[in-house]
Amino acid sequence: EVQLVESGGGLAQAGGSLRLSCTASVSPFDKYGLAWFRQAPGKEREGVSCISWTGVYTDYMDSVKGRFTISRDNAKKTWYLQMNSLASDDTAMYYCAADITASCFGGHGLASVDYHLWGQGTQVTVSS
Repeated sequence: EVQLVESGGGLAQAGGSLRLSCTASVSPFDKYGLAWFRQAPGKEREGVSCISWTGVYTDYMDSVKGRFTISRDNAKKTWYLQMNSLASDDTAMYYCAADITASCFGGHGLASVDYHLWGQGTQVTVSS
C-alpha cells in the first residue's frame, strides 16, 4: 500500500519558520512530481508549491513566493517545504501530494486534480 507520511507541522510565531517533510513509499520515486497543498477552515484546498520529477522546475502560489522553498531528496524518498517568515494567513492543514504524471511546468502542478496520492495532513498554526 502506497503511503505518504508527513511530519514537521506545529505552532510557530509570526515571523518564525517551520519545515515540513513528506516521505513516500512509491517507486520509482524520482519519476514523481511532488507538491504541497493547504486548506484553512472554511476555505478550499489550494496549491502551495510543486517540484518536478527532475527537481529542475518549481512553482509557488503568489503569497508564499520568496518565503517558502520546496525541495526533494530522491535517496530518502522525501520532499520538504521550508517555510520562513510565517504569517497568520499561513495557518492551515498542509498536505503533501504526489503523482507520476504531475509536471510542475508551464503553470501546471498546483491543481489538486493533478495528484492522486495524498498525505494525511499536518497542522500548521501561526500565532501573531
